[in-house]
Amino acid sequence: MSKKHILRIACLVTGLGFVGLGISRGEVAEVLGKAVRVCLECIGIG
Repeated sequence: MSKKHILRIACLVTGLGFVGLGISRGEVAEVLGKAVRVCLECIGIG
């Protein structure tokens, strides 16, 4: 395995770890709520 391949795998594992951490802390609803507010502001409804 090359160093580049190992680095890619390490980045993938780290990213998945952070996604799992966010899910376990219940941040999914917070992010979704913010996304909805931003979308409604951009469209001009909110």
